[in-house]
Amino acid sequence: MKFGLMYANAGPFGYPDNLKHLARTAEEVGLESIWAVEHVVIPVGYRSVYPYSPSGRIPSPENLPLPDPLLALTFAAAVTTKLRLATGILLLPQRHPIYVAKEVATLDVLSAGRLILGIGVGWLREEFEALGIPFEDRAARTAEAVRALRSLWKETPEPFAGKFFRWPPLESNPKPVQRPGVPIVVGGHTRLAARRAARYGDGFFPGVDTPEKLRDVLAILGEECARLGRNPREIEITAGRAALDLDSVRRYEDLGVARLTLPPPAFDPDGLHAGLHEFGDRVIARL
Repeated sequence: MKFGLMYANAGPFGYPDNLKHLARTAEEVGLESIWAVEHVVIPVGYRSVYPYSPSGRIPSPENLPLPDPLLALTFAAAVTTKLRLATGILLLPQRHPIYVAKEVATLDVLSAGRLILGIGVGWLREEFEALGIPFEDRAARTAEAVRALRSLWKETPEPFAGKFFRWPPLESNPKPVQRPGVPIVVGGHTRLAARRAARYGDGFFPGVDTPEKLRDVLAILGEECARLGRNPREIEITAGRAALDLDSVRRYEDLGVARLTLPPPAFDPDGLHAGLHEFGDRVIARL
């Protein structure tokens, strides 16, 4: 089992000393990856329902510092050597794939092939409206953008033609260190997200909080893979839990989970150091 740390760029971790401490401590205790979240803006007084909290609200103030995830992970890459660097998640339909292809490939090169591109379709309608991007098109734009990224990462330039994006053969360099490209992990908790992961994901990160819910959504993933003629074992499963012990880790392993993520145990340097080392001693070292 691999372990990742979520919210690596949120709040105090958006500042250099704290992010350096988080990244180096995570690597020191044996965590495999850190995951950076994204919202380019939070519309004041938004009315959209946040799907991962019973309150329907993001569990943080609207003015919480939330640096760009790719820039934060680039900083983390410079102060670590083994830690994998993941977006959890990048809102792909809000970005042009030509820029994403260049930025992601650049970070993969600078980190010596340590990047994981977690993507999602988004839930915050008001954010899409501020960007002038139709909210209703977000799933279709995401699927097309994934195809565009993989096209731009090929060694030989080729034309691309879709509903939202179109261009002649282009040189987009550098290419990612990881071939044929940076692994793309599809995030989301719904049946539709499971089907998207089956269609174009290298991995799936369902935002569900119990093994029972995870079992249900993985069954949908399996059904869609069967329909497509794809082996579901090709899709790496990441799951998240706030509290983990050895028994719960083994239950998730039995479900086919390859990576478990956890939130920071504290937001101050001493608390983070103590909490991550405690987790390393209690769980990682005993597996």
